[in-house]
Amino acid sequence: MKIGMSIKIDVTKIDKARLFQGKNGAKYLDATVFADIDNQGEYGDNGMVTQDVSKEEKEQGTKGAILGNVKVFWKGEGKQSNQNQAPAAGFDDDIDLPF
Repeated sequence: MKIGMSIKIDVTKIDKARLFQGKNGAKYLDATVFADIDNQGEYGDNGMVTQDVSKEEKEQGTKGAILGNVKVFWKGEGKQSNQNQAPAAGFDDDIDLPF
């Protein structure tokens, strides 16, 4: 089964110390999505996005910050039609990111 999910992240909750630079010079953030595609929470979401922590931190019981939520907007088999897609999210160059 294929699914389409929209993700909403509160960038102010990102621990900037966990950002890392890739080989191409871009900055990256490792995050994990936890989702229940068949059930929604009380706010219409299907899960959450958390910032990853190291293996050692996990072993010590540290959990990554919850950065936002995810919502399933499409479920199905095969190709997806454009009428079921979430609107394309354009990048606003005027937005003031906190990092």
